[in-house]
Amino acid sequence: MAVPSHLSNRPSISLSELTGRIRQTIDEVFGQNTFWVIADITNYTYKPQSNYHYFELVEKDKSSSKILAKIAGRAWGAAAVNITNFEQATGQKFKNDINVLIQVSVQYNPSFGLQLNLIDIDTSFTLGLFEQQRKDTLERLLRENTDFVQKQGEQYITRNSLLHLNKVIQSIAIISSDTSAGYLDFKHTLDNNAFNYKFDVDNYFTLVQGEVNAKQILAKIIEVFQAKKNYDALVIIRGGGSQMDFLIFDNYELSRAIARFPIPVITGIGHQKNETIADLMAHTSTKTPTKAAELIIAHNRAFEEQILNIQKVVVIKVFQMINLQKDRLAHINHLTVNTTKELLYKYHKNIISLSAAILTNPKIIISNRKKDLSNLGNNIQSYSRIYFANKMGYLGHFISMIKLMSPQNILNKGFAIIKVDGKIVSNANDIETGTKLSVQFTNTEINTVVTDKKAYNGSEFNL
Repeated sequence: MAVPSHLSNRPSISLSELTGRIRQTIDEVFGQNTFWVIADITNYTYKPQSNYHYFELVEKDKSSSKILAKIAGRAWGAAAVNITNFEQATGQKFKNDINVLIQVSVQYNPSFGLQLNLIDIDTSFTLGLFEQQRKDTLERLLRENTDFVQKQGEQYITRNSLLHLNKVIQSIAIISSDTSAGYLDFKHTLDNNAFNYKFDVDNYFTLVQGEVNAKQILAKIIEVFQAKKNYDALVIIRGGGSQMDFLIFDNYELSRAIARFPIPVITGIGHQKNETIADLMAHTSTKTPTKAAELIIAHNRAFEEQILNIQKVVVIKVFQMINLQKDRLAHINHLTVNTTKELLYKYHKNIISLSAAILTNPKIIISNRKKDLSNLGNNIQSYSRIYFANKMGYLGHFISMIKLMSPQNILNKGFAIIKVDGKIVSNANDIETGTKLSVQFTNTEINTVVTDKKAYNGSEFNL
C-alpha cells in the first residue's frame, strides 16, 4: 500500500515488498544448498495429525553455556520419516536437549520468518556420542579406581569379578522394577526349575530405566549392603529396550559401586548386542533375566552333579574293595585249610614219635633222672656246709666291728659324751656360755655350767 504523499515525502516500500526482496536474496545466496549442522534441540513439539515436527536449534558456549546462536527449525514429509528411522536406529528419542548432526536447508517465509528445514539426521553421529561417553566413563573408572578396577587385554578385572561364587546359590537379592516383564520371567524360571531347587529371594524394587534413575539403583545397591545378610549373589535385571534405555547402566557411580561390591553381582539387563559398563564391572553378565536365572540353576546343578559323581565313585570304590576283600578272604581261607592240614600232619607224626619214645625208653629216662636228683642232693649238702661256714665268718667279723664301734667301748678309751637337755651335742655352735651341760664318762656323769668358750685349732690330735 502506498503512503499518501501528504503524510511523508520520504520514499518507502511495503513490508511485503521488503520481505519479498529478503526472500529473493536468501534464495539467491542459499538456493538449493544444504548444510550439515551440529546443534542442540530445544522447544520441541510434535503435531501427530500433520506429522510435523517443530523445534529450535541452539548452539551454546561450552565453557559458560551462553547461547551463541538460535534458529527455528521444522521437519515434515520425508524428513519426518528420517526422524523415525533415527529413533529406531539409535534408540534415542528426538526430543529436547539432545545433540544432533542434521542436514538442513535455509528458507525464509514472509509469514513465518527465517527457519531451517530438516532434511536428514546422522545416526552415526549420535551413536558415536554414546560410544564416546561410554569410552570416557571406562577410562575414568580405570584412572580413579586402580585398587579395584584394572584392564587386562580387552577384559576388565574388578574386585567383584574376582569373587568366588558359593558352591550353591540360594540366598539372592534382586534389584528390578516390580512391573518389569524381565523380573517375572526371572522369577518364573527360578521357581519352576526342573530340579526343584528352592531359593530365598529378597526384592529391592526400583526404576531401572531412564539415565536420571541411576541414583535410585545405586541407593538399592547400598541398601543390599546395609542389610548385612549373607546373600550368595546380587542380581540386577530389567526387560529389553532400546539402546537409550540401557544408558542408565553406563553411569559412572553405578558401575563403580558394582565393581567394588563385596557380593558377586549377576546382570541380566535384557540386551542382545552390546554390553553395558555395568556388565563389564559385574562378576557375571547374561543377556536376559531368563538367562540369569538359568545361569544360577546351571551353577547349582553343576555342584549337584559333582556330588553325584563323587557318590558314584565312592560306591564303585566300595564295591571294588568288597570284591578285593572277598578274594583275599578266599585266598586266606585256602591257605588256612592247607596250612592246618600240614600242621596237623606234622604234629601227628611228632606225637607218634614221642609216644614211641615214651613206650620204649621209660626205664632209662627214669634211671637217668634219679641219678640226676641224687647228684643234685649231694651237691646241695656239700655247698650248703661251705656256704654257711663262710657266712658265719662274715658274722663274726661284723660282730667285732660293732663292738669296736659301740659307744661304751669309745667311753672306755677316755672319751666323753656331752648332752644338753638330755640330747647328745656334737657341734660347739649349739652351746653358749651359761648353758647347763651333762658330761658322761665310762661310769660317771658330771653336770656343769659353761663359764667360758673359745676357739680350738685341733692340732693336738693331728696324726
